[in-house]
Amino acid sequence: MSGASQHNEPQAGAPQPQRFADRFIDTIEWIAAIFVGVVAADVFISILLRYFFGISIPDSYDFGRLLLGILIFWGIGATSYRGTHITVDLLWANVGPAWQRAIDVFATLVLLFVVIVHTWTLYDKVVATRADNILTFDLRLPAWPFFALAWVGDAAAVILISVRAYRLLFHPERLAKPQAQVVE
Repeated sequence: MSGASQHNEPQAGAPQPQRFADRFIDTIEWIAAIFVGVVAADVFISILLRYFFGISIPDSYDFGRLLLGILIFWGIGATSYRGTHITVDLLWANVGPAWQRAIDVFATLVLLFVVIVHTWTLYDKVVATRADNILTFDLRLPAWPFFALAWVGDAAAVILISVRAYRLLFHPERLAKPQAQVVE
């Protein structure tokens, strides 16, 4: 072998370079995690200020509910791709690997259809919210950018679920297996 080809071949045990799709998936998961932190900070700070100082952050309720919506839609993509959402696998656990894969493919395609329809309708909601000039209560900020950010998360979910469906169909070895949780 030539010296050049030896440097290009991955060595056994060496980490494989991340593909673009994997980096995209990781980015979506980090964005969802950041929104978890933002929502938690908003709730914590609002409660702390109200309880100890008798003051409230203007629009904290509106920010809380709008950020929670954003968090939910970004989280849909992350949990749907990894398969880490709450499931009831009574049938799946009692069939063989071929049927398990068929159930996984079917469920992912149904989820993809539902999220595509939801993304379509949420886009309509973004447009209507902007056209109706809906504002927050205290600061009179437009609400449509929050809806648009939620829509971007929903659109990212469509992409992630599509990647999952593709990998389930053509490259099931590239999907991480979720850890089984045993409830005692």
